[in-house]
Amino acid sequence: MKVLIVGGGGREHALAWKCAQSTRVDAVFVAPGNAGTALEPKVRNVAIEADDVEALTSFAAGERIDLTIVGPEAPLVAGITERFGAAGLLCFGPGRAGARLEGSKGFAKDFLTRHHIPTAAYRRFTRDDFDPQYLLGCRLPIVVKADGLAAGKGVVICETHQQVLEVAERMLGGAFGAAGEAIVVEEFLQGEEVSFIVLASGRTALPLASSQDHKRRDDGDRGPNTGGMGAYSPAPLVTPALHARIMREVIQPTLYGLHADGIAYTGFLYAGLMIAPDGTPNVLEFNCRLGDPETQPIMMRLQSDLPSLCEAAIAGDLARAEVSWDPRAAVGVVVAATGYPDAYPKGERITGLEAAARLPGKIFHAGTTLRGDQVLTNGGRVLCAVGLGSTVSSAQRQAYALVEAIHWDSMQYRRDIGHRALARGA
Repeated sequence: MKVLIVGGGGREHALAWKCAQSTRVDAVFVAPGNAGTALEPKVRNVAIEADDVEALTSFAAGERIDLTIVGPEAPLVAGITERFGAAGLLCFGPGRAGARLEGSKGFAKDFLTRHHIPTAAYRRFTRDDFDPQYLLGCRLPIVVKADGLAAGKGVVICETHQQVLEVAERMLGGAFGAAGEAIVVEEFLQGEEVSFIVLASGRTALPLASSQDHKRRDDGDRGPNTGGMGAYSPAPLVTPALHARIMREVIQPTLYGLHADGIAYTGFLYAGLMIAPDGTPNVLEFNCRLGDPETQPIMMRLQSDLPSLCEAAIAGDLARAEVSWDPRAAVGVVVAATGYPDAYPKGERITGLEAAARLPGKIFHAGTTLRGDQVLTNGGRVLCAVGLGSTVSSAQRQAYALVEAIHWDSMQYRRDIGHRALARGA
């Protein structure tokens, strides 16, 4: 069979790599891909941007693609699943209505409240009804979110009332374009974050391995929020009891709520959760796709055939599907360009990739491009080095050995990925 992966980041490299391992798969195409996908066996890049739905549809039809897996959120919000379906093509991902869970934070918060799923208290504002006095009365810290898609950068934790006013004004003033035409202001929740991802098919869910990512750029969970500076799987915090509670209080109510609202949801469903000190799993956000960088360690641990799982979900047979995992832990360390998540340089040559390829573990590419036989930086998050080990500690050592083997002039990375698991003795 032929598989198309839509997207060009680290998540998509991991998906392409995993699909290429399937004995059922003859070829994997990645649109647009990156330097890493270009160098994978059985994988070929296609020069089509991830949001060019019409060109992707034409390519998939012409190439007779058997299964398309959508990596990023923008094509899903734009309705790629419906467009592929109209052309008689299998596309794994929710339709436009289901993708609103990620495409509009206000929609998601209203959905959570309507279906009695635990989440932080909140208010929604547009420029027309913005109320500065409400913000001044909120308890600090306060979280301000752009309503629409902002490439993982539309969430700001504000420590002062002056900051929250400035952030809200900046978002509503056009700093995030259409994504900031509305904002969500919500209470800051105490606890520990986890990522809980399932394959969903209607009201049926098949959980993937638990994971935790690190959103802050700097060691010790300091610095600005990013798209994610590293992740590990499994998350020791997610005990069997907590896993069952998340399924009972978050995942099943979400799928049943979507069904009750007339939304047919098939695809990955990502719940970003804050686990309160009393164990309550509060929903911070929904994603309608896999997380990045959680995907990289999760795919390293997945032993089941990914295309078959996606096909089972599309066919409505997910209840009979089973998923198996490597019992080892996986730790992924993101190596970014200095300046990320703000302005950063591009076009720097990356050295040491050949040496890293001889080490245990795997380097997944994100913001990279090829120029001749040279791999150059081409984004904020450039690489993700993933190690495996019997413990999080040993997986962490393997991941950092990969990081130390590579170099470019303006690289930066956290040196404490996995610290919460290590504190639990994992």
